[in-house]
Amino acid sequence: MMNGTGINGKEIRAIYHVHDPSFLRKRGVGCIFIKNLEESIDHKALYDTFRSFGSILRFKLATNNDTGRSKGFGFVQYENEESALKAIGYLNGMLLNDEKIYVGPFLQRDSPYDKGFFTDIYVKNFSKSLADEELEKIFGEFGPTTNCLIIRKGEVRQGKSKGNGFVCFENPEDAEKAVEALNGKKFEDKEWLVTKSKMTYKNG
Repeated sequence: MMNGTGINGKEIRAIYHVHDPSFLRKRGVGCIFIKNLEESIDHKALYDTFRSFGSILRFKLATNNDTGRSKGFGFVQYENEESALKAIGYLNGMLLNDEKIYVGPFLQRDSPYDKGFFTDIYVKNFSKSLADEELEKIFGEFGPTTNCLIIRKGEVRQGKSKGNGFVCFENPEDAEKAVEALNGKKFEDKEWLVTKSKMTYKNG
């Protein structure tokens, strides 16, 4: 281990650097959960409140599908844990639009936001002639996928298609975009059902 080692009278300071932010997103590094937000708080207000504590990788405010107004909770993910701790220390318990907000570590198991946080999609009612590669191409336009599989009778890759299947994305943002864009869309006169999967389907 060379961190702190002296060479030619100079101390070496080694740090761990991640070039790919998606690695941090998957690990949940620097992620905080916010609740008790006043209904008028929007995405811009949430971002403006938290951006001064460090570089933000992503943020999300849970909103009502019909009104577009805040449901009172959301999350922010910083590039590092230090920024997250600063935000928690400074903002937890403060008044925002006359409401005392809670800011703490994001715990997927306990957070109400996690109930809507998904990467796996169920697809139904597509043409039985559609190939796995074609399904993957359609959904790949929304972001990188980790698995794309058509359910078939008998052998997984050889049997006759049942007209339904699963697509698994790397990032929940891409999965959400795919559902919004493709659910109810018609392909070859068939209206697709595209929704959050209630199970994770893994090939093999």
